[in-house]
Amino acid sequence: MEWWWSLSLLLGTTLALVFAGMPVALAFLLTDVVGALLFFGGLPGLKQLASNLEESLTTFSLLPVPLFILMGELMFHSQMGAKAIDAVEAWIGRVPGRLALVSVFSGTLFSTVSGSSVATTAFLGSQLLPEMERRGYSRVLSMGSIMGSGGLAMMIPPSAIAILLAALANVSAGGLLIAGILPGILMAICYVVYIVGITTLKPELAPPYAPQPVPLAEKLRASLTQVAPLAVIIFLVVGLIFFGVATPSESAALGALGTAALAAVMGRMNWDVMKRSLMGATRLSAMMFLIIAASMLFSQILAFSGSTAGLMELTGGLDLHPLVIVLIMQLILLVLGSFMDNLSMVMIAMPIFLPLIQGMQLDPMWFCLLIMINMDLANLTPPFGLLLFVMKGVAPVGTTMRQIYLAGLPFVACDLIVMGAVMLFPSLALWLPSLMR
Repeated sequence: MEWWWSLSLLLGTTLALVFAGMPVALAFLLTDVVGALLFFGGLPGLKQLASNLEESLTTFSLLPVPLFILMGELMFHSQMGAKAIDAVEAWIGRVPGRLALVSVFSGTLFSTVSGSSVATTAFLGSQLLPEMERRGYSRVLSMGSIMGSGGLAMMIPPSAIAILLAALANVSAGGLLIAGILPGILMAICYVVYIVGITTLKPELAPPYAPQPVPLAEKLRASLTQVAPLAVIIFLVVGLIFFGVATPSESAALGALGTAALAAVMGRMNWDVMKRSLMGATRLSAMMFLIIAASMLFSQILAFSGSTAGLMELTGGLDLHPLVIVLIMQLILLVLGSFMDNLSMVMIAMPIFLPLIQGMQLDPMWFCLLIMINMDLANLTPPFGLLLFVMKGVAPVGTTMRQIYLAGLPFVACDLIVMGAVMLFPSLALWLPSLMR
Protein backbone atom coordinates (compact mmCIF):
# COMPACT_ATOMS: atom_id res chain seq x y z
CA MET A 1 0.00 0.00 0.00
CA GLU A 2 1.38 3.41 -0.99
CA TRP A 3 2.15 5.73 1.90
CA TRP A 4 -0.49 8.29 0.97
CA TRP A 5 -3.21 5.62 1.01
CA SER A 6 -2.02 4.50 4.44
CA LEU A 7 -2.03 8.08 5.73
CA SER A 8 -5.45 8.80 4.25
CA LEU A 9 -6.89 5.63 5.76
CA LEU A 10 -5.48 6.16 9.26
CA LEU A 11 -5.99 9.91 9.52
CA GLY A 12 -9.35 9.85 7.72
CA THR A 13 -10.70 7.11 9.99
CA THR A 14 -9.65 9.00 13.11
CA LEU A 15 -11.12 12.33 11.98
CA ALA A 16 -14.34 10.71 10.79
CA LEU A 17 -14.87 8.99 14.15
CA VAL A 18 -14.09 12.20 16.09
CA PHE A 19 -16.48 14.32 14.03
CA ALA A 20 -19.12 11.60 14.34
CA GLY A 21 -19.11 12.24 18.08
CA MET A 22 -16.93 9.37 19.35
CA PRO A 23 -14.60 10.31 22.23
CA VAL A 24 -11.17 11.03 20.81
CA ALA A 25 -9.42 8.35 22.88
CA LEU A 26 -11.79 5.65 21.59
CA ALA A 27 -11.43 6.99 18.04
CA PHE A 28 -7.67 6.67 18.29
CA LEU A 29 -7.85 3.18 19.79
CA LEU A 30 -10.22 1.92 17.11
CA THR A 31 -7.95 3.32 14.39
CA ASP A 32 -4.96 1.75 16.14
CA VAL A 33 -6.67 -1.66 16.08
CA VAL A 34 -7.38 -1.30 12.35
CA GLY A 35 -3.79 -0.19 11.73
CA ALA A 36 -2.35 -3.07 13.77
CA LEU A 37 -4.40 -5.61 11.80
CA LEU A 38 -3.26 -4.10 8.49
CA PHE A 39 0.38 -3.25 9.19
CA PHE A 40 1.43 -5.43 12.15
CA GLY A 41 0.52 -8.78 10.57
CA GLY A 42 -3.06 -9.44 11.58
CA LEU A 43 -3.96 -10.95 14.96
CA PRO A 44 -0.35 -11.13 16.22
CA GLY A 45 -0.27 -7.37 15.65
CA LEU A 46 -2.95 -6.93 18.33
CA LYS A 47 -0.61 -8.53 20.89
CA GLN A 48 2.12 -6.11 19.85
CA LEU A 49 -0.41 -3.27 20.14
CA ALA A 50 -1.24 -4.24 23.73
CA SER A 51 2.47 -4.42 24.61
CA ASN A 52 3.13 -0.99 23.08
CA LEU A 53 0.12 0.44 24.93
CA GLU A 54 1.63 -0.56 28.27
CA GLU A 55 5.03 0.88 27.34
CA SER A 56 3.55 4.23 26.30
CA LEU A 57 1.90 4.69 29.70
CA THR A 58 4.85 3.57 31.84
CA THR A 59 6.93 6.61 30.94
CA PHE A 60 8.57 8.40 33.87
CA SER A 61 8.35 11.77 32.11
CA LEU A 62 4.53 11.67 32.38
CA LEU A 63 4.58 11.43 36.19
CA PRO A 64 4.24 15.22 36.82
CA VAL A 65 0.98 15.45 34.84
CA PRO A 66 -1.50 14.25 37.53
CA LEU A 67 0.42 16.16 40.22
CA PHE A 68 0.23 19.46 38.32
CA ILE A 69 -3.47 18.85 37.69
CA LEU A 70 -3.96 18.13 41.41
CA MET A 71 -2.31 21.48 42.24
CA GLY A 72 -4.83 23.30 40.08
CA GLU A 73 -7.75 21.37 41.56
CA LEU A 74 -6.60 22.10 45.12
CA MET A 75 -6.18 25.81 44.34
CA PHE A 76 -9.63 25.96 42.76
CA HIS A 77 -11.65 23.99 45.31
CA SER A 78 -9.96 25.53 48.37
CA GLN A 79 -10.67 29.06 47.05
CA MET A 80 -7.26 30.20 48.29
CA GLY A 81 -7.09 32.92 45.70
CA ALA A 82 -10.01 35.07 46.90
CA LYS A 83 -7.98 37.03 49.45
CA ALA A 84 -5.00 37.17 47.11
CA ILE A 85 -7.16 38.96 44.53
CA ASP A 86 -8.07 41.57 47.14
CA ALA A 87 -4.38 42.08 47.90
CA VAL A 88 -3.54 42.50 44.21
CA GLU A 89 -6.43 44.93 43.68
CA ALA A 90 -5.26 47.13 46.55
CA TRP A 91 -2.02 47.92 44.70
CA ILE A 92 -3.70 48.96 41.45
CA GLY A 93 -4.58 52.64 41.53
CA ARG A 94 -7.11 54.62 39.58
CA VAL A 95 -6.24 53.54 36.03
CA PRO A 96 -8.44 52.86 32.96
CA GLY A 97 -9.96 49.38 33.07
CA ARG A 98 -8.88 48.83 36.64
CA LEU A 99 -10.83 45.63 37.34
CA ALA A 100 -9.89 44.14 33.95
CA LEU A 101 -6.25 44.75 34.85
CA VAL A 102 -6.85 43.05 38.20
CA SER A 103 -8.01 39.97 36.29
CA VAL A 104 -4.82 39.97 34.19
CA PHE A 105 -2.48 40.35 37.18
CA SER A 106 -4.43 37.81 39.22
CA GLY A 107 -4.57 35.36 36.30
CA THR A 108 -0.82 35.64 35.81
CA LEU A 109 -0.26 35.06 39.53
CA PHE A 110 -2.56 32.02 39.72
CA SER A 111 -1.06 30.54 36.56
CA THR A 112 2.15 30.05 38.53
CA VAL A 113 0.39 27.83 41.06
CA SER A 114 -2.24 26.14 38.88
CA GLY A 115 -1.68 23.81 35.96
CA SER A 116 -5.29 24.14 34.78
CA SER A 117 -6.55 27.00 32.60
CA VAL A 118 -10.11 25.76 33.14
CA ALA A 119 -9.83 26.01 36.94
CA THR A 120 -8.15 29.44 36.74
CA THR A 121 -10.82 30.84 34.38
CA ALA A 122 -13.69 29.47 36.46
CA PHE A 123 -12.19 30.87 39.64
CA LEU A 124 -11.49 34.36 38.23
CA GLY A 125 -14.93 34.48 36.64
CA SER A 126 -16.74 33.62 39.85
CA GLN A 127 -14.68 36.13 41.85
CA LEU A 128 -14.45 39.14 39.50
CA LEU A 129 -17.43 39.08 37.13
CA PRO A 130 -20.05 40.10 39.75
CA GLU A 131 -17.99 43.15 40.79
CA MET A 132 -17.36 44.13 37.15
CA GLU A 133 -21.06 43.83 36.46
CA ARG A 134 -21.86 46.00 39.48
CA ARG A 135 -19.39 48.67 38.32
CA GLY A 136 -21.00 48.84 34.87
CA TYR A 137 -18.15 47.24 32.92
CA SER A 138 -18.84 45.99 29.41
CA ARG A 139 -19.48 42.25 29.56
CA VAL A 140 -17.36 41.73 26.48
CA LEU A 141 -14.34 43.41 28.09
CA SER A 142 -14.91 41.70 31.44
CA MET A 143 -15.26 38.19 30.07
CA GLY A 144 -12.43 38.63 27.57
CA SER A 145 -9.90 39.76 30.16
CA ILE A 146 -10.79 36.80 32.39
CA MET A 147 -10.64 34.19 29.61
CA GLY A 148 -7.36 35.56 28.27
CA SER A 149 -5.81 35.61 31.74
CA GLY A 150 -7.09 32.14 32.60
CA GLY A 151 -5.47 30.74 29.47
CA LEU A 152 -2.04 31.81 30.73
CA ALA A 153 -2.05 28.71 32.96
CA MET A 154 -1.28 26.72 29.81
CA MET A 155 1.90 28.73 29.21
CA ILE A 156 3.34 29.52 32.64
CA PRO A 157 4.53 26.56 34.74
CA PRO A 158 3.23 24.39 36.21
CA SER A 159 1.71 23.38 32.86
CA ALA A 160 0.51 19.81 32.43
CA ILE A 161 0.33 20.36 28.67
CA ALA A 162 4.05 21.20 28.56
CA ILE A 163 4.84 17.84 30.16
CA LEU A 164 2.72 15.99 27.59
CA LEU A 165 4.32 17.78 24.66
CA ALA A 166 7.79 17.20 26.08
CA ALA A 167 7.07 13.47 26.36
CA LEU A 168 5.77 13.31 22.79
CA ALA A 169 8.65 15.34 21.33
CA ASN A 170 11.33 13.71 23.52
CA VAL A 171 12.61 17.09 24.74
CA SER A 172 13.49 18.24 28.25
CA ALA A 173 10.29 18.60 30.29
CA GLY A 174 11.95 21.09 32.64
CA GLY A 175 13.27 23.09 29.69
CA LEU A 176 9.85 23.31 28.04
CA LEU A 177 8.22 24.34 31.31
CA ILE A 178 10.73 27.18 31.74
CA ALA A 179 10.44 28.12 28.04
CA GLY A 180 6.79 29.06 28.55
CA ILE A 181 7.52 31.78 31.12
CA LEU A 182 8.70 34.61 28.84
CA PRO A 183 6.02 34.16 26.14
CA GLY A 184 3.39 33.92 28.90
CA ILE A 185 4.57 37.21 30.39
CA LEU A 186 4.55 38.79 26.90
CA MET A 187 0.93 37.69 26.50
CA ALA A 188 0.01 39.32 29.82
CA ILE A 189 1.77 42.55 28.73
CA CYS A 190 -0.18 42.53 25.45
CA TYR A 191 -3.41 42.12 27.42
CA VAL A 192 -2.53 45.08 29.66
CA VAL A 193 -1.68 47.30 26.67
CA TYR A 194 -4.94 46.38 24.95
CA ILE A 195 -7.09 46.95 28.05
CA VAL A 196 -5.52 50.31 28.88
CA GLY A 197 -5.71 51.39 25.24
CA ILE A 198 -9.32 50.40 24.58
CA THR A 199 -10.62 51.79 27.88
CA THR A 200 -8.78 55.06 27.29
CA LEU A 201 -10.37 55.40 23.85
CA LYS A 202 -13.77 54.15 25.01
CA PRO A 203 -14.19 54.98 28.73
CA GLU A 204 -17.79 53.72 28.64
CA LEU A 205 -16.48 50.15 28.44
CA ALA A 206 -15.05 50.47 31.96
CA PRO A 207 -16.59 53.40 33.86
CA PRO A 208 -13.91 54.93 36.12
CA TYR A 209 -14.47 54.91 39.87
CA ALA A 210 -12.47 55.99 42.90
CA PRO A 211 -11.23 52.87 44.70
CA GLN A 212 -11.44 52.73 48.44
CA PRO A 213 -8.12 54.07 49.79
CA VAL A 214 -6.05 51.41 51.52
CA PRO A 215 -3.22 52.38 53.90
CA LEU A 216 0.24 51.27 52.89
CA ALA A 217 0.60 49.17 56.04
CA GLU A 218 -2.62 47.33 55.19
CA LYS A 219 -1.41 46.67 51.63
CA LEU A 220 1.85 45.26 52.90
CA ARG A 221 0.12 43.10 55.50
CA ALA A 222 -2.31 41.66 52.93
CA SER A 223 0.52 40.99 50.47
CA LEU A 224 2.62 39.22 53.10
CA THR A 225 -0.23 37.06 54.39
CA GLN A 226 -2.15 36.33 51.17
CA VAL A 227 0.24 36.67 48.23
CA ALA A 228 3.71 35.94 49.61
CA PRO A 229 2.80 32.35 50.68
CA LEU A 230 2.05 31.58 47.04
CA ALA A 231 5.67 32.43 46.27
CA VAL A 232 6.67 29.30 48.19
CA ILE A 233 4.70 27.14 45.76
CA ILE A 234 6.13 29.05 42.79
CA PHE A 235 9.65 28.39 44.02
CA LEU A 236 8.92 24.71 44.67
CA VAL A 237 7.72 24.25 41.10
CA VAL A 238 9.67 26.76 38.99
CA GLY A 239 12.70 27.67 41.08
CA LEU A 240 13.82 24.13 41.86
CA ILE A 241 13.60 23.14 38.18
CA PHE A 242 15.40 26.26 36.98
CA PHE A 243 18.30 25.88 39.40
CA GLY A 244 18.62 22.18 38.69
CA VAL A 245 17.84 21.15 42.25
CA ALA A 246 14.84 18.97 41.38
CA THR A 247 13.42 17.20 38.34
CA PRO A 248 9.93 18.15 37.07
CA SER A 249 8.54 15.04 38.79
CA GLU A 250 10.07 15.97 42.14
CA SER A 251 8.97 19.60 41.79
CA ALA A 252 5.43 18.50 40.92
CA ALA A 253 5.26 16.32 44.04
CA LEU A 254 6.61 19.13 46.23
CA GLY A 255 4.23 21.62 44.61
CA ALA A 256 1.17 19.44 45.24
CA LEU A 257 2.25 18.83 48.84
CA GLY A 258 2.99 22.53 49.33
CA THR A 259 -0.41 23.57 47.92
CA ALA A 260 -2.25 21.18 50.24
CA ALA A 261 -0.17 22.32 53.24
CA LEU A 262 -0.74 25.99 52.43
CA ALA A 263 -4.49 25.44 52.12
CA ALA A 264 -4.46 23.74 55.53
CA VAL A 265 -2.45 26.56 57.14
CA MET A 266 -4.87 29.15 55.69
CA GLY A 267 -7.83 27.20 57.09
CA ARG A 268 -9.24 26.29 53.68
CA MET A 269 -8.56 22.56 53.68
CA ASN A 270 -11.14 20.00 54.72
CA TRP A 271 -12.22 16.53 53.70
CA ASP A 272 -14.69 17.82 51.10
CA VAL A 273 -12.03 19.99 49.39
CA MET A 274 -9.55 17.12 49.32
CA LYS A 275 -12.15 14.67 48.02
CA ARG A 276 -13.31 16.95 45.19
CA SER A 277 -9.71 17.81 44.25
CA LEU A 278 -8.62 14.17 44.11
CA MET A 279 -11.70 13.12 42.13
CA GLY A 280 -11.29 15.97 39.65
CA ALA A 281 -7.57 15.29 39.17
CA THR A 282 -8.20 11.55 38.74
CA ARG A 283 -10.90 12.03 36.09
CA LEU A 284 -8.86 14.53 34.07
CA SER A 285 -5.61 12.55 34.36
CA ALA A 286 -7.27 9.30 33.27
CA MET A 287 -8.76 10.99 30.21
CA MET A 288 -5.46 12.61 29.25
CA PHE A 289 -3.43 9.40 29.72
CA LEU A 290 -5.82 7.38 27.58
CA ILE A 291 -5.56 9.94 24.77
CA ILE A 292 -1.77 10.07 25.11
CA ALA A 293 -1.38 6.28 24.95
CA ALA A 294 -3.66 5.97 21.92
CA SER A 295 -1.88 8.86 20.18
CA MET A 296 1.57 7.32 20.75
CA LEU A 297 0.35 4.04 19.25
CA PHE A 298 -1.04 6.03 16.31
CA SER A 299 2.39 7.59 15.80
CA GLN A 300 4.06 4.15 15.79
CA ILE A 301 1.59 2.79 13.24
CA LEU A 302 2.10 5.83 11.01
CA ALA A 303 5.85 5.22 11.06
CA PHE A 304 5.49 1.46 10.42
CA SER A 305 3.13 2.03 7.48
CA GLY A 306 5.63 4.31 5.76
CA SER A 307 3.41 7.39 6.05
CA THR A 308 5.90 9.35 8.14
CA ALA A 309 8.80 8.67 5.80
CA GLY A 310 6.66 9.55 2.79
CA LEU A 311 5.60 12.85 4.32
CA MET A 312 9.19 13.75 5.16
CA GLU A 313 10.28 12.99 1.61
CA LEU A 314 7.42 15.06 0.19
CA THR A 315 8.20 18.01 2.48
CA GLY A 316 11.88 17.84 1.62
CA GLY A 317 10.98 18.13 -2.05
CA LEU A 318 8.93 21.30 -1.59
CA ASP A 319 10.71 24.49 -2.53
CA LEU A 320 9.49 26.30 0.59
CA HIS A 321 11.34 27.93 3.44
CA PRO A 322 11.05 25.84 6.65
CA LEU A 323 9.41 28.81 8.40
CA VAL A 324 6.67 28.82 5.76
CA ILE A 325 6.03 25.12 6.40
CA VAL A 326 5.84 25.81 10.15
CA LEU A 327 3.37 28.62 9.48
CA ILE A 328 1.20 26.26 7.42
CA MET A 329 1.27 23.77 10.29
CA GLN A 330 0.11 26.47 12.72
CA LEU A 331 -2.74 27.46 10.39
CA ILE A 332 -3.86 23.82 10.18
CA LEU A 333 -3.85 23.59 13.98
CA LEU A 334 -5.82 26.84 14.25
CA VAL A 335 -8.51 25.38 11.96
CA LEU A 336 -8.59 22.08 13.84
CA GLY A 337 -8.71 23.91 17.17
CA SER A 338 -11.91 25.68 16.10
CA PHE A 339 -13.76 22.38 15.87
CA MET A 340 -12.26 20.07 18.49
CA ASP A 341 -10.70 20.35 21.93
CA ASN A 342 -7.05 21.42 21.92
CA LEU A 343 -5.66 18.19 23.38
CA SER A 344 -7.34 16.12 20.67
CA MET A 345 -6.21 18.29 17.80
CA VAL A 346 -2.60 18.30 19.01
CA MET A 347 -2.53 14.55 19.55
CA ILE A 348 -3.81 14.03 16.01
CA ALA A 349 -1.31 16.46 14.46
CA MET A 350 1.87 15.86 16.51
CA PRO A 351 2.67 12.35 15.18
CA ILE A 352 2.63 13.86 11.67
CA PHE A 353 4.29 17.22 12.33
CA LEU A 354 7.13 16.25 14.66
CA PRO A 355 9.03 14.03 12.21
CA LEU A 356 8.81 16.84 9.64
CA ILE A 357 10.23 19.35 12.15
CA GLN A 358 13.08 17.00 12.95
CA GLY A 359 13.68 16.40 9.25
CA MET A 360 14.01 20.16 8.68
CA GLN A 361 16.46 20.30 11.61
CA LEU A 362 14.36 22.83 13.54
CA ASP A 363 14.43 22.98 17.34
CA PRO A 364 11.61 20.73 18.64
CA MET A 365 11.39 22.68 21.91
CA TRP A 366 10.74 25.89 19.99
CA PHE A 367 8.09 24.11 17.92
CA CYS A 368 6.45 22.66 21.06
CA LEU A 369 6.18 26.17 22.51
CA LEU A 370 4.47 27.35 19.33
CA ILE A 371 2.05 24.43 19.79
CA MET A 372 1.35 25.56 23.37
CA ILE A 373 0.49 29.06 22.15
CA ASN A 374 -1.73 27.50 19.51
CA MET A 375 -3.52 25.45 22.15
CA ASP A 376 -4.10 28.62 24.15
CA LEU A 377 -5.59 30.16 21.00
CA ALA A 378 -7.80 27.10 20.50
CA ASN A 379 -9.26 27.61 23.98
CA LEU A 380 -10.52 31.06 22.91
CA THR A 381 -11.45 30.35 19.28
CA PRO A 382 -15.13 29.98 18.28
CA PRO A 383 -17.13 27.87 18.03
CA PHE A 384 -15.75 25.17 20.37
CA GLY A 385 -13.05 26.85 22.45
CA LEU A 386 -13.04 25.21 25.89
CA LEU A 387 -12.75 28.44 27.89
CA LEU A 388 -15.70 29.92 26.00
CA PHE A 389 -17.94 27.27 27.53
CA VAL A 390 -16.31 27.62 30.95
CA MET A 391 -17.14 31.34 30.79
CA LYS A 392 -20.73 30.54 29.79
CA GLY A 393 -21.03 28.54 33.01
CA VAL A 394 -19.99 31.45 35.27
CA ALA A 395 -21.29 34.42 33.23
CA PRO A 396 -24.31 36.46 34.40
CA VAL A 397 -27.78 35.28 33.39
CA GLY A 398 -28.67 36.44 29.90
CA THR A 399 -25.14 36.34 28.50
CA THR A 400 -25.17 35.02 24.93
CA MET A 401 -22.54 32.90 23.21
CA ARG A 402 -22.14 35.71 20.66
CA GLN A 403 -21.03 38.06 23.45
CA ILE A 404 -18.57 35.43 24.70
CA TYR A 405 -17.19 34.86 21.19
CA LEU A 406 -16.66 38.61 20.73
CA ALA A 407 -15.03 38.84 24.16
CA GLY A 408 -12.31 36.36 23.25
CA LEU A 409 -11.34 37.76 19.83
CA PRO A 410 -9.13 40.71 20.97
CA PHE A 411 -7.17 38.34 23.20
CA VAL A 412 -6.84 35.88 20.33
CA ALA A 413 -5.22 38.76 18.40
CA CYS A 414 -2.81 39.36 21.29
CA ASP A 415 -1.83 35.69 21.33
CA LEU A 416 -1.26 35.76 17.56
CA ILE A 417 1.12 38.69 18.00
CA VAL A 418 3.14 36.74 20.57
CA MET A 419 3.10 33.62 18.36
CA GLY A 420 4.48 35.67 15.47
CA ALA A 421 7.20 37.11 17.70
CA VAL A 422 8.25 33.65 18.96
CA MET A 423 8.23 32.32 15.40
CA LEU A 424 10.48 35.12 14.15
CA PHE A 425 12.67 35.31 17.26
CA PRO A 426 13.16 31.76 18.65
CA SER A 427 15.34 33.15 21.45
CA LEU A 428 12.12 34.30 23.16
CA ALA A 429 11.43 30.61 23.73
CA LEU A 430 14.94 29.27 24.15
CA TRP A 431 16.76 31.93 26.16
CA LEU A 432 15.52 31.00 29.64
CA PRO A 433 16.05 27.23 29.13
CA SER A 434 19.61 28.00 28.05
CA LEU A 435 20.26 29.52 31.50
CA MET A 436 19.12 26.43 33.40
CA ARG A 437 21.58 24.34 35.32
